Amino acid sequence: MNKLPRVSDGEWQLDRHARIVVYEAESGNELLTIYDCAAAQKPPSAQIRGNLVRIDADHDLRRTPTGYLVDMRERAVLEAQAASHYVVRA
Repeated sequence: MNKLPRVSDGEWQLDRHARIVVYEAESGNELLTIYDCAAAQKPPSAQIRGNLVRIDADHDLRRTPTGYLVDMRERAVLEAQAASHYVVRA
């Protein structure tokens, strides 16, 4: 499922108030669940299996027992890298 606006091949637009919920598995794999807005009461815009390796945009990060939450503070782009790795850039 991926309803994020596409910027180009392998790049998707994230809203200023987007939230990325990262679930970490013991095997080192991650599940990224992306919401348009942290406060919105609606289903996620995307779920992606892969690893979020870097965030180069203004954000807040909070650890949870199952991974971490990334609340974006500016519009950004989620960019696919090689081997199921993703970065967020301004």
